[in-house]
Amino acid sequence: MELVTSAMASGGDAVARDPQGKAVFVRGALPGERVRITLLSDHSKYAIGYIEEVLDPSPDRISPPCPEVARGCGACQWQQISVPAQRQLKKQFVIEAIERSGVECPEPNPTVELEPWAFRTTINAAVHKGRAGFNRARSHDVVAVDSCLVAHPLLEELLVDVRYPGAKSVLLRCGSRTGERLATTTPTRLDLRLPDDVHSEHVHELAAGRSWRISARSFFQTRADGVDALAELVGSAADELGVPTTAVDLYSGVGVFAGVLADRGWSVTAIEGSHSSVEDAEDNLRESTATVVRTDVTKWKPHTADLVVADPSRMGLGSSGVEVVAATHTRRVVLVSCDAASLGRDAALLQGAGYSLRSVTLVDLFPHTFHVEAVTVYDR
Repeated sequence: MELVTSAMASGGDAVARDPQGKAVFVRGALPGERVRITLLSDHSKYAIGYIEEVLDPSPDRISPPCPEVARGCGACQWQQISVPAQRQLKKQFVIEAIERSGVECPEPNPTVELEPWAFRTTINAAVHKGRAGFNRARSHDVVAVDSCLVAHPLLEELLVDVRYPGAKSVLLRCGSRTGERLATTTPTRLDLRLPDDVHSEHVHELAAGRSWRISARSFFQTRADGVDALAELVGSAADELGVPTTAVDLYSGVGVFAGVLADRGWSVTAIEGSHSSVEDAEDNLRESTATVVRTDVTKWKPHTADLVVADPSRMGLGSSGVEVVAATHTRRVVLVSCDAASLGRDAALLQGAGYSLRSVTLVDLFPHTFHVEAVTVYDR
């Protein structure tokens, strides 16, 4: 059928309506395009289609720079969209998600724009017959890749040239500013031939004015310049409160925001449930005044604080996380969100707990995908 798309859904697909008014999600389309599609699946309330031909292209459409896209690689969903248009769409995602939740969204600050190529320092790759690659769109089929335009150069060799016989997946990680590299497979303990400099336990990265140990099982943002940007936004929000007092870093990971705040004179308690991340945080923060507590955030007994920073998973804080935040009686909340929908829900929950949204800043950590990172600030 032929359809005209009208908007972009937060899942990265364009939305159109069929002649009966049913929503049709079209992967690879842009808003305002007339496309010929074939239905991939048809449900009672929506359908999913893929493009056979773009009949009337958007002015923001470009030819995907990476040849792997044409071969079926589904890792970068938005390479057919110009980078400026990608950033505008992500801004719209965030505004719409917040306002749909019933919270008034202030005009976002200018997006922090990062280099869109050769930036990824962490890659979770699938493995098929020993070769690393990425899943085909909406499929478990693995497309082995001969190049990757978003992989950091330190990782491209490990992704393209190294073989992982017997593995189902491989985690690749590097320190872009230290030169260290890591590769670990699932299952582990395979007989692999890796370059001599490749570790299996952890690497170090320089970001936000510190050196960070990052273990294979620990979370760390996928690029050092992104960590710099997020740390600067969190630090600036803290500085606005005046004289440093007490702060809490929820979902603290390897301790980045706790370290940033401690360096500014704050007395920080870092809360994290991951054993691996806590071990890294204790190593990273051993010379600071920050205290690291290993527990699930929702099981932590809150104490009062003047500042709370939270960097939850894609699911967001949720009602239980917001209850913990509110129990600290904090003056200010800095929320780092990686999903627009969960950000909207959390903004509404925080408003219900007595916190007003003051500012919104996007950091474009994930070019060529629909994923977005947003830092929002709330005051009691």
